[in-house]
Formats: sequence, C-alpha cells, structure tokens
Amino acid sequence: MDELDMDKIHRKVQNDYKKVAMEEAQGCNCCSSSCCSSSELSNLSTQLGYSEEEQNSIPKGANMGLGCGNPQAVANIKLGETVLDLGSGGGFDCFLASKQVGDIGKVIGIDMTAEMISKARNNAKENNFTNVEFRLGEIENMPVANETVDVIISNCVINLSPNKEQVFKEAYRVLKNGGRLAISDIVLTAELPDEVKKDLSLYSACVSGASYMKDLEKYISLAGFKNIQITPKEESKEFIKEWTPEFNVQDFIVSANIEAIK
Repeated sequence: MDELDMDKIHRKVQNDYKKVAMEEAQGCNCCSSSCCSSSELSNLSTQLGYSEEEQNSIPKGANMGLGCGNPQAVANIKLGETVLDLGSGGGFDCFLASKQVGDIGKVIGIDMTAEMISKARNNAKENNFTNVEFRLGEIENMPVANETVDVIISNCVINLSPNKEQVFKEAYRVLKNGGRLAISDIVLTAELPDEVKKDLSLYSACVSGASYMKDLEKYISLAGFKNIQITPKEESKEFIKEWTPEFNVQDFIVSANIEAIK
C-alpha cells in the first residue's frame, strides 16, 4: 500500500471517529454513531467481557461501546506498572488500568483524533484520575520514549491501521525488555468480498482492515516479539453480526486476544 492510500485511510478513520466523539449518543458497535441506550451499552460491554463492577467504576461517557473484547482480561496489569493504550478513545480501558497500577503507576492513552483526546482528558480531570495521561498521536509513530512501557493494551484499533507492521515495530520500541502485548482485535477467518474490501466506511467499522492470523504473527515476529499467541473467540460472532448485517461480516472476521513478549 502506498503512502497516498495510507493517508486516505487515516483521514477517513479519523473523521469517522471524530463524529462519534462529538455526538452525545454512544455507539453500539465499532465506530457506530447510532444511538445506544444505557442498557444496550451495558449488555454489549458484558458481551465484550467487562464485569458490571468494571463498567460502574469508570467516568460517565468513557465507555463508548466501540471495542471488540476486553484486553484487561489478558494484560495481568500489576501495581506500579506503566500501561500504554493504543487508540484510547474516551479512556475506558485507561481508567480501568489506572486502578490496577495505583498511584505509583502510570497509564498513557494514545489517539489520533483530537476530539477523542479532549473527551478523555475531560473525563480524567473531572474524575480526578491523576495517574492517567492522554497524548495525541498515531500508533504508527507513538509519542512515547524508548523502553518505558511495561504493557501495551488495545481494543479493536490495530485493524484500523494501514501499516500494522510499523505499529508492532513501534510497540517493540517503547516496551521495556520483558514487556508484553495484551490486545483485543479483529482477525480475518475468510477472504472478504471485494465490495467489503473496497468500502472505506467498513474500514472504519473494523472490518476491511482486518488481517489473517498468519500475517499478524509475521508482523509481530518481525518486530522482535516472542511467545506470540493469537486466540480467536468464536462467541464474538454473536455481536459482530450486528455490525453490518447486510454483509454477514461474522462469516469473515472474529475477535481475538493477541499476546506476545519482548
């Protein structure tokens, strides 16, 4: 993919998530601007693997219903660690992580959409989260120093990047030795129809940019990571089928946990 195509995808994804950030209503799937009631949002979050206690412990508006799993479940976050969230949105996973790292730890959220960063920063300020910081930037060029992070989490964001190999190289750069990836994302299980692959709106919807597991394993391995595990979650097809029912995307993609060690 050339730089012009990559830039076009970046602009499309950025603009679509800007619209979501600026709307009062929460989404009900990946990059949805459809209205989602509080009960629907709660049900979706439960399907993604978040407990009721987790959902109730974060600032109002931080849960935007945009994920495809729960990276917290595999991150094994410890007191005092530095956590980096790629594509932090309204700050949902950052605020959950902040409670686990405690006052002696730190959580950094990166997002390329200024409106998402503003929303997350307001959530942090209004709710006195002093160990959380949100930075504007692209996950292909992370505004983070070398070897300063213990664990990287991300929830349904890396599939949105047109240069996933570069994302994992950057992840390797910022992680300390022994640092780890704990990611929830979408992976391909079958070749997408051409009409889906060419639809940029479905790229923003976490469909068109998905990669096969073997390709992700290659990108992660080339970056230098070891102990790579990609675990598909077949049960995720239950909520994925609601994303774009007209295309039956659950026949082509599934959510997976992606783990690796530096």
